[in-house]
Amino acid sequence: MKVVIQRVKQASVTVKGTCIGKIGKGLLLFVGIGREDTKAVIDKYVDKIIKLRIFADEQDKINLSLKDIQGEVLAISQFTLYADCKKGNRPNFLQAAEPAKAEELYQYFLEALRLKLGKAEAGEFGADMQVELINDGPFTVVLDDIH
Repeated sequence: MKVVIQRVKQASVTVKGTCIGKIGKGLLLFVGIGREDTKAVIDKYVDKIIKLRIFADEQDKINLSLKDIQGEVLAISQFTLYADCKKGNRPNFLQAAEPAKAEELYQYFLEALRLKLGKAEAGEFGADMQVELINDGPFTVVLDDIH
């Protein structure tokens, strides 16, 4: 699994001209599911994301988690995080999970977030999406290989 986490002031996702997800202060998550990923792996990532202390406290120290600030989450599926560009000029995506497995685990990821946070906005799996955001910082973290 690979997750690109962006701390945002706001973010939204649009499909075919319709906004299907929108958040205020919180995290925009670009989520890639790999061939070897399982629900147990997803659970570890969800716990890490929720507890990751990347928001400023009253002293402007990066010390607060998403839960601490009661922040929001927007999760976007993005298999292109598994692009392998080592050979040639066309990326291959052989390490990304097959679509059916990826969708199942992405939906599980969303359910786990919603269970722990009460709410999580989402993009549409496999759709052509337009994502808008106001990056806060900018502050971007890449989570991969935390098994």
